[in-house]
Amino acid sequence: MSRVRTRPTRDNTCEKLFEAAARVFEEQGIGGASIEAIAAAAGFTRGAFYSNFKSKEELIIAMLEDHVEQSIRRNLDLLARHKNIADFIDALKTMDRSRQDPLARSPLLHMEMILFVARAEKRRPDLAKHLRARRKLIADIVETALKNSGKDGSLNPTWTGAVLLALEDGFRLHRLIDPETTPADSFLRAIGDLQRAIGNSSS
Repeated sequence: MSRVRTRPTRDNTCEKLFEAAARVFEEQGIGGASIEAIAAAAGFTRGAFYSNFKSKEELIIAMLEDHVEQSIRRNLDLLARHKNIADFIDALKTMDRSRQDPLARSPLLHMEMILFVARAEKRRPDLAKHLRARRKLIADIVETALKNSGKDGSLNPTWTGAVLLALEDGFRLHRLIDPETTPADSFLRAIGDLQRAIGNSSS
């Protein structure tokens, strides 16, 4: 009987490279991590890496794009099941992160990767796309939450999404600098406080 060889699909290869890269980045630092180390951690050769990505920066951009795509699916699905914004925030707090993509499991790594890529001016347009996609996700959540609460039109979802994203990134940066005074759930706690304040002022 002849043995049938199966080659991993590009999606499977990329997923393994993403997971391996996250581990290597956290262990060695993004700047110090080599392509050889990432490929080896994923169980691939250097050639396998280059058949998917031209550089470490391109890998990082792909990881950021994948994170946004997964975040969109995950958050909109959660919002469909928890239409009340308070319930949605509680669901986010208790969400099982073990099965999520590596950047969802490690928000600080996500921030570090953004800062690393931002140093290369030619890569900033890629980061701008990433930023706009994240803003749109939060704007969609805000818009849906407002409709569900019967307060549609009380806030500008696009601007509110930009404000909330800046708040989230700010807390991530603060946690990176001073984790002792910046709890991991700072952003969600702040959102809950804002939601209650807006709700109280609207009543």
